[in-house]
Amino acid sequence: MADSPKVRTLIHLPERVAKGEPFEVRTTLGHAMENGLRADGYGNVVPRNLVTRFACSLDGVSVCSVDLYPAIAANPYLAFWVRAERPGTLRFEWLGDNGFQHSETRALSLV
Repeated sequence: MADSPKVRTLIHLPERVAKGEPFEVRTTLGHAMENGLRADGYGNVVPRNLVTRFACSLDGVSVCSVDLYPAIAANPYLAFWVRAERPGTLRFEWLGDNGFQHSETRALSLV
């Protein structure tokens, strides 16, 4: 989408991941969120614009998925644990109102 909103993602993975050992994944999505309850300077309600779903998969296998609701923070921070038996690719995907969709990938190598 040419006029898609700007987002900033931060994805933190450990520098070293051992085969079969759990490791923590931390993500933050900077997104211009609106709860749909605020009015602009002219009294018009600013349309709702929220991230409503997050999913992470490792080589196509879901490792974490979350439905997000209007009480979520403006820049959702999520942390979860993953265990990998082989190297692969982590895919992170955020979905939201008004057709919002953003994804990132990170290579995962094991020691």
